[in-house]
Amino acid sequence: MTKFDEATQAIRVDESTYDVCLDTGYAIGGPLNGGYLMAVILRAAVDASPFEHPVSTTAQFLKAPVAGPAQVRVEPLKAGRTVAFARATLVQDGVAQIEGLITTATLHNGEPIYAEKSAYEMPPVEDCVKLPDPKPESGMTLNAQMELLFDPPTIGWLKGEPVGRPESRAYFRMAEPQDPDPYVLALAVDALPPVVFSAGLRGWAPTVDLTWHLRALPAPGWLTVLGSGRLISDGWFDEEVEVRDSAGRLVAQSRQLARVGRG
Repeated sequence: MTKFDEATQAIRVDESTYDVCLDTGYAIGGPLNGGYLMAVILRAAVDASPFEHPVSTTAQFLKAPVAGPAQVRVEPLKAGRTVAFARATLVQDGVAQIEGLITTATLHNGEPIYAEKSAYEMPPVEDCVKLPDPKPESGMTLNAQMELLFDPPTIGWLKGEPVGRPESRAYFRMAEPQDPDPYVLALAVDALPPVVFSAGLRGWAPTVDLTWHLRALPAPGWLTVLGSGRLISDGWFDEEVEVRDSAGRLVAQSRQLARVGRG
């Protein structure tokens, strides 16, 4: 079991309740990363399901849970021969923190009938760069759990040279050797810096609603994470992400609605 597996572990208490312990290692300057929190919820939801994989997840982030004990409460809604639906709620100190609607099924990675190629070709891994290590007092512990190597133009904002449009692109893998799985993908779809950084807007950008789909089981190796946005307006922005595995196959896609960074 890897450190990430341990950090997302859900222990069954009864038919609908799972104990979890939210890990301090996945913080982004205080709050915990939304992708990490989704992975925790999905561990419980899949365990309670007759199927193996979380093919669609919609999460609404009601509050920002903190590291420490919490529970996931799973309410089955309907199950058929090939798909099941459930509601999963992350609860801390008796208060709902995240509400999730999760669809589970079992994927077999058959040959696709149609597969669109990526609209953007990343430079080689050796030509990509990582962000500087955050200062210990920043509370940015998430960086130590994963490796992100960025397409250089998309981190121009770091030197005060944003490209002027919402985008972010990087190679992704866990810092501890681990083949990617659906729970790693849940983290990957929310691992990039907010795409509005490249539009010249900085600060913590809290996610309000995030939906992601598991499209295929990923091959071992680096993941490619491509993020973009369509509209920044009235203090809101959207972020769309596609994740491809080392074979170039689309394995996950997401869309989130978030608030523009504050401070």
